[in-house]
Amino acid sequence: MADNAREEDAIRAVVERLKSAFGATHSPAEVEEVVSKAHATFAGRPVREFVPVLVERRARIILSESAG
Repeated sequence: MADNAREEDAIRAVVERLKSAFGATHSPAEVEEVVSKAHATFAGRPVREFVPVLVERRARIILSESAG
């Protein structure tokens, strides 16, 4: 249970970093949606330690590509 809370805290931090990094081109809601979708792709995976890093990477790519 503590690991899940730690992962959720890390994902919230990812959202905040990406809102800051992409605030000029994407709304906060768009950033949250991209992170949520990226996070969902790792649901059910047994190894969780690197999920926040992988989510941030995937979300950054998506947001960069759609920045115009």
